[in-house]
Amino acid sequence: MADQEEEDLKMALRLSMQPSPPEPKRSKPRDAAAGGGAAVAAAVAASSSSSPEDGRRMQRELMAAAAEKRMLASRGAGGAPSPAPSPSPAQSQSPAPLLAPNNEKSKPLPQREGGAGVDDGRTGRGLSSEEACQLFSMVFGSDVSKGILAQWSNQGIRFSPDPETSMGLVQHEGGPCGVLAAVQAFVLKYLLFFPDDFRKGASTISPFHGTKASSRRQFQGSDNFASLTDNEKLRALIRSMSEILFHCGSNKRAVIATLSVTGKELEGAADGSKDESIIKALEGLSIESASDLQSILRVETYSVQATVFQRLEATLPVFQSRMGALLFLISALLSRGLDAVQADRDDPSLPLVTAPFGHASQEIVNLLLCGQAVPNVFDGRMDLGGGMFLKGVSTSVEVGFLTLLESLNFCKVGQHLKCPIWPIWVVGSESHYTVLFALDTVVQEENELEERESQIRRAFDAQDQSGGGGFIGVEGFHQVLRETDIRLTSEKVDQLCSSGFIVWSEFWQAILDLDSSMGGLKDSSGLMGKKVFDLYHFNGIAKSDLNGQANLGNEAPVQRPRLTKLRVSVPPRWTPEEFMAAAPSGSGGDQSSAKDAEVAKQEPPQHAPLVDCIRTRWPRAVCNWVGDPPSIV
Repeated sequence: MADQEEEDLKMALRLSMQPSPPEPKRSKPRDAAAGGGAAVAAAVAASSSSSPEDGRRMQRELMAAAAEKRMLASRGAGGAPSPAPSPSPAQSQSPAPLLAPNNEKSKPLPQREGGAGVDDGRTGRGLSSEEACQLFSMVFGSDVSKGILAQWSNQGIRFSPDPETSMGLVQHEGGPCGVLAAVQAFVLKYLLFFPDDFRKGASTISPFHGTKASSRRQFQGSDNFASLTDNEKLRALIRSMSEILFHCGSNKRAVIATLSVTGKELEGAADGSKDESIIKALEGLSIESASDLQSILRVETYSVQATVFQRLEATLPVFQSRMGALLFLISALLSRGLDAVQADRDDPSLPLVTAPFGHASQEIVNLLLCGQAVPNVFDGRMDLGGGMFLKGVSTSVEVGFLTLLESLNFCKVGQHLKCPIWPIWVVGSESHYTVLFALDTVVQEENELEERESQIRRAFDAQDQSGGGGFIGVEGFHQVLRETDIRLTSEKVDQLCSSGFIVWSEFWQAILDLDSSMGGLKDSSGLMGKKVFDLYHFNGIAKSDLNGQANLGNEAPVQRPRLTKLRVSVPPRWTPEEFMAAAPSGSGGDQSSAKDAEVAKQEPPQHAPLVDCIRTRWPRAVCNWVGDPPSIV
């Protein structure tokens, strides 16, 4: 028996002295895992000078290491992988950190995460030449100007230094506004509706895949933007970037694209000097071709949200640098997958950055808002026949989209984008993207009287057998009263049924005269269904802003983003005749007269292109503001 063990030990020594493939990931340091002949010889010597029991234990470990080497050799020769050997007692009792293959600076190797098969860690990789060519061509096309490339290479993701607009991302270059506006919309979601999350630690941040706001509770944010701390804003930014990237990766992965030239600057510099170090590292750096992308990009793939948050937090100075907007777009495209992005599009041959001005296309905006690079804004997809389809937005979204083009009848925004979970919208014009938002989720809810009207009208139309003539029979009328719980007096019912059929206009007037406690629509407030609320519009591009004041002396106009507060009044969907017929009369005494005067008192409506966008969401909206008109260009 002893002779057999000695022969096995010699065999283990010979095998361990042979060249072998690179070490796999192990749970103990390489020098303790049969890494070379010197280590084995030392182990043999140690075993000969120790007790017999220790010697046998060491021999078992060496034979296990030799068996593992044989398994690796068979893999390298094309054989089927063998089951991994069980760790020895020494390995299981004292696991050591994983080391890089060449032991470079003893950096830990990435761990594999639960079942996702994606390496999380600082390893990263470069792009292949094929990936770089596909990425560059997809974004910029084959005939892009140096001016457009400069626009996209000189826009960071930074907050405005102006106190009044400090919650907003400032834009200095044209072109990347679509990326900035989409990120801005998510930042506002967190700052307005999840402010407590950013006064706590990172581990307590709420999951970003929320439910419908109206199904939870009413949310109302604060407009005291100057009170936001830098830490709160930065954490909201990182959270927003993380959510967007994971959504692009179907909530399974996120890819972060950074610059290989900034790695040492981030590692070696103190927090206060990272920006300066990165600026210095980027001096003279330009992206003019696919080979430039390949030479400077480094991509890291993650499958755990908390890890993405931590990595984005560590690399935030890179995204704040002049390359930030482009890097984030590339991160979103790689998170989605370049082939999947092309499959999302109706015409994959066109570049995502549109000529001649280098604006972000609708595919880019939709990718960041809904996770798919579809080119259209309607719901679902449109069947053109012959197996051809146009792709739109297929699911509800956290933040939405409105466009001036809809008011010009060039497109139709679907309900997914028009009615998002949170009252925040990216606003598109012919050449620019801005952001519209409300502080209160109640603006998304349908007016109570209008909702009641819709319910009654649906019940009435269901009984209308006239082909849309607007009248129903007596039996159908009683069915409508039962379904809608309308309790008219017997005299009123007899009056409406006297001719043998009931006309909608007469029934509608009876409902307006009936108190809401009886199932009617009589509004004692005097507003008659009018909604009044505030909206805020943010334009991140730095412009001259006098806010309606004259420029006194030699004082230069302030260059800053623009934030405009709008007072929005939305009358009900009723016709003017119906509205006037239902309005409270003056016979109710002084109190009724006072209400009439309050309703009649209204500022003259103001108009700007933004109002046309707002009316695509709230038809008949009337807007007012103080100071300069809101600008969407």
